[in-house]
Amino acid sequence: MRIATWNVNSLKVRLPHVLDWLEQQRPDVLALQETKLIDEAFPVEALAEAGYQAVFAGQKTYNGVALLSKTQAMDPMTDPPGVESVDRRIMAATVDGVRVVNLYVVNGSEVGSDKYAYKLEWLHRVTAFLRAEQAQHEHVVVLGDFNIAPEDRDVYDPEAWHERILCSTPEREALKAILDMGFVDVFRRFEQPDPSYSWWDYRAARFRRNQGLRIDLILATTALAGQCTASMIDTAPRKLERPSDHAPVVADFHL
Repeated sequence: MRIATWNVNSLKVRLPHVLDWLEQQRPDVLALQETKLIDEAFPVEALAEAGYQAVFAGQKTYNGVALLSKTQAMDPMTDPPGVESVDRRIMAATVDGVRVVNLYVVNGSEVGSDKYAYKLEWLHRVTAFLRAEQAQHEHVVVLGDFNIAPEDRDVYDPEAWHERILCSTPEREALKAILDMGFVDVFRRFEQPDPSYSWWDYRAARFRRNQGLRIDLILATTALAGQCTASMIDTAPRKLERPSDHAPVVADFHL
């Protein structure tokens, strides 16, 4: 089972990229973030022609999440108890026996700001939701744009980013709290190119200079992580014309 995540930074703009990527990689599940589309504008027919069903929760201009799958996604949820919000940042559903939780984590703006405090509080509430999901489902995958670089090796210049947004100690501790519940960052189970990043700022030729951060993650419960056979970041879409600033992250599971 191939499961992937991709912050597309506008599905309207990036739909041709997504369709091409689906044809090439044929994931069983693709989690999308920042679709930036109201539900009425979601490209259901184009994706169906590509062989994918979709569950989605969108809003105009900002946020928006979706799960694309070859088979029907069951029991979709977009407003978990305790994490209800007008922002569309969560989409959970069960696909072929795997509970897939797609997150677009709050950015937080800057350390010390009100948005930063909200990010940490939001992560605390999401952690409680994930604990409940873990209690109900044996196989859980939590994936998406976490807006947190887990370690210094996930940052092109750790000194420059030290205690800045996406890399601050409280953010990393919030992520560790999720991992400590019994989730595994499956990308790090395998030997990877050094360095490996999933996001590069559009400015200052960051992608060409490979100055990025790894903030797009796939976390799996311990039992499921043991069945992960490979994980990688596909940088090819980032090289296209008008790309997203994120690259897809992929994990394969032997189920």
